[in-house]
Amino acid sequence: MINSCIYTGTVIHKRFKPKKHFFKYKVFSLFIDLSELETLNDKIRFFSLNRFNLISFQEKDHGDRDGSSLTKWVKKNLKQNNINSEKIKIKLLCYPRILGYVFNPLSIFFVYDNQEKLISILYEVKNTFGEQHTYVFRVDDKNNLIKNNCSKKFHVSPFIEMDCQYFFKILKPGDKLSVVIDQYDKDGKILFASQDGVRNDLNSTHLIKSYLKHPLMTLKIISAIHFEAFKIWLKGIRLVKKKFNIKNNLTVEN
Repeated sequence: MINSCIYTGTVIHKRFKPKKHFFKYKVFSLFIDLSELETLNDKIRFFSLNRFNLISFQEKDHGDRDGSSLTKWVKKNLKQNNINSEKIKIKLLCYPRILGYVFNPLSIFFVYDNQEKLISILYEVKNTFGEQHTYVFRVDDKNNLIKNNCSKKFHVSPFIEMDCQYFFKILKPGDKLSVVIDQYDKDGKILFASQDGVRNDLNSTHLIKSYLKHPLMTLKIISAIHFEAFKIWLKGIRLVKKKFNIKNNLTVEN
């Protein structure tokens, strides 16, 4: 039995100031049990691990981004920060490569213990400059709604200053997916972003159906980012100068 699945749904972004802006588009994401990567490669048509296919997943898109094992990367970072790294299961929510291309603004690693309890979440954020920052949180499994918050440490939007706070709200992935991010500056709420989805089994049939409904999804994502940025600029919102460069940073949050 394959534990990995597909979530099909929508992404919403709503900006509140200094000018209002809204967009919404349909997407599908993979929710991959990292221990099943080889099995998925062998059993699912049109899907490959670490090589080109209609739909693929490459380990170099995440973690250290050098093609090394993502499982080892997660375990290394958990161990270094005194989070249980033994007998764990790791699942990754992300967009797949389609015809060799992908851009993941946000990927999320969910870490479970041997009793299937969620113990940690890693939010992996990328920008269009090829940079990445990962926020690592311990998780209390008592509630179905997981809440995390942290200071912004990474330049993402060219229209939002660095002095901000992120508030993450996630329902534990099940039959449905819900990820919400609220962003605040010192004067109030700037941005609401969300992704919702409905679960389908990850198999050849559902994967090709998802592709046929969204054949150029990954190109659409990066195109939409630039197109929406252009529309924001036309509304007169000033550009924020990028103050520093990073390649691949990680911080642990309480």
